[in-house]
Amino acid sequence: MNKYLFIINPIAGSGIAKRVQHLIEEEMNKNNKDFEIVLTTKPKEATLIAANKDYDIVVAVGGDGTINEVTSGLLKKDKGILGIIPAGTGNDLSRSLGIPLNPREALERILKGNTKEIAAGESNGHHFLNISSVGFDVAVLTNLERVRKRVKGRFSYVLAVIFTLMKFVKKTVTLDIDGEIYYKNLLLLAVGNGKYYGGGMMVLPNADLFDDYLHVCLIKDISNLRALTIFPVIFKGNHLKFTKYVEIYKAKSIKITCNSPLLLNVDGEVLEEDNEINFKLSYKKIPVLS
Repeated sequence: MNKYLFIINPIAGSGIAKRVQHLIEEEMNKNNKDFEIVLTTKPKEATLIAANKDYDIVVAVGGDGTINEVTSGLLKKDKGILGIIPAGTGNDLSRSLGIPLNPREALERILKGNTKEIAAGESNGHHFLNISSVGFDVAVLTNLERVRKRVKGRFSYVLAVIFTLMKFVKKTVTLDIDGEIYYKNLLLLAVGNGKYYGGGMMVLPNADLFDDYLHVCLIKDISNLRALTIFPVIFKGNHLKFTKYVEIYKAKSIKITCNSPLLLNVDGEVLEEDNEINFKLSYKKIPVLS
């Protein structure tokens, strides 16, 4: 019989994840399952818990950041199946996997036990299952928290986009995409397995979690004012029609080099890096219940 570990981030989704705890207890007891529930108390704790506890199935209950932490723990010990109950603000990886946003329905999927393997991505050694990026969107994330103090929900991201566009300065970068060299005036570079980020923006509409490629969206050579016309259509993936500014690739490895330090987004977490970032597929795959 499988043993289940539920790792709950109690502050995810403004407390949504914590409220799912009763549902988990009720359904798991009703189905006579062997399970444990652990609530995290600080950042990165989910990684340590997933890496050090011995369970067959480890379920991340929270947003994309919680899923990333649990994934990193499972990859570290190279054992365990990932389950997901979306209970965050964005839940973007769950959208790409087709996991129901309703917690009860997501738990039913987990109990059915159907798994698929995903090749994890790496950006400067940081694992991601969904999307890692450089450029404008990372600046948006750094401004998003101050916006959310006044405006909640999906519209807060839109306001953060507008606020960031007023001040953002593009970088000239060198890109190495599977050995091909490009010089670009960069607004945004998104690399990933999943289609969505930022609470439902379909930045990589052609991405496939199971094709063993990283998909790339590059937005370049565009004024900040003109960018305002592109970002609204990203929610439906229609930005690909702006071929003058938007380029799409798929690759096994991508390197970006700049003459100044870069900020890196890894599944919603912003990290400070040096002037070079390497994206690649990990040799490790992780089984995911979907």
